[in-house]
Amino acid sequence: MSTIDSIDKNKLPNHMAVIMDGNGRWAKQHGKMRVFGHENGVKTVRDTVESCVQIGISFLTLYTFSTENWKRPKFEVDTLMRLLVSSLKKELVTFMDNNIRLNTIGNIDSLPKKANRELQEVMAKTSGNTGMTLTLALSYGAREELKNAVQAISAKVKNNIISIENIDETIINNHLYTHNLPDVDLLIRTSGEHRISNFLLWQIAYAELYFTDVLWPDFNEEHLVKAILNYQNRERRFGKTSEQLT
Repeated sequence: MSTIDSIDKNKLPNHMAVIMDGNGRWAKQHGKMRVFGHENGVKTVRDTVESCVQIGISFLTLYTFSTENWKRPKFEVDTLMRLLVSSLKKELVTFMDNNIRLNTIGNIDSLPKKANRELQEVMAKTSGNTGMTLTLALSYGAREELKNAVQAISAKVKNNIISIENIDETIINNHLYTHNLPDVDLLIRTSGEHRISNFLLWQIAYAELYFTDVLWPDFNEEHLVKAILNYQNRERRFGKTSEQLT
């Protein structure tokens, strides 16, 4: 069994992102409605966050609700929003006890007022925390993020605030939702699907991708440690050769 003690604390991913997939299939396997899977997935979120704090991860981003998820049945969407509000209320103590700063990316103005209000309150209360930054991707889509960045940069070019010749990666980064976050080092997706699903397309350019067949409600600390150990056994060359790294 892999344990946190087996992780090399000198080779941790600085920014880890997770596509939490499989709640619906997990519920179906248990003969329940999809919302039952989402409810059990909340516990996995809590356990994963606490394990990441213990391991020493600096930035954790969770794909919580995509722009495409609004297309799901109204009952399921309403349940997800209810779970978001109740979870934020319950986990504030956990955030404070573990020195976690809550952050969000996405079009949060599209969230129900109650969910948006609770989110803003918890972010404000945890803003002074200096430990791990937990980012929830809510009503998030990478293509929309990139479109918004292009529009914002284009407007500045039109108004002579930015010249076309000066547009570089830094300027693009500064116009993304994640402008205050580093690039992703490790991306984990559960449930056996091998897709990115419109998540952090710019930010994962050099991320290590890890896919597991485990459904999200069953994902535990042992699975997390296994993913990080796999990451630590990879050679990250960033375009260089192995000989250059040594």
